Amino acid sequence: QLQLVESGGGLVYPGGSLRLSCAGSGALLLHYAVGWFRQAPGKEREGVSCISGREGITLYADSVKGRFIVYRDNAKNVVYLQIDNLKPEDNAVYSCAAYFGSRDVCWLNEEAYDNWGQGTQVTVSS
Repeated sequence: QLQLVESGGGLVYPGGSLRLSCAGSGALLLHYAVGWFRQAPGKEREGVSCISGREGITLYADSVKGRFIVYRDNAKNVVYLQIDNLKPEDNAVYSCAAYFGSRDVCWLNEEAYDNWGQGTQVTVSS
């Protein structure tokens, strides 16, 4: 049974950077598509990025293109989300999620995912 644990959130100034981690246990993340989602207070959860299984194909929401990079370290069984030039509108709880298979495609809709982490808070404030 795959378990996911996020880390790396925190309080940063606008323009700052963070790297979020999604660590997998119980299974190899290489065989899963992994997505990153965020939910701001009072708003619906939004898919921001994902990476497919073995081929590592990535996808980004238009709102984060050019600032977010998703990548994986197979040796560590971790998927990272690098966030640069943070903005106040990036304030949210960020969660990673995974679904088995999907060698060369991933999706930003949460309905595709059946394994979820607990989330990590990102706060952007001066």
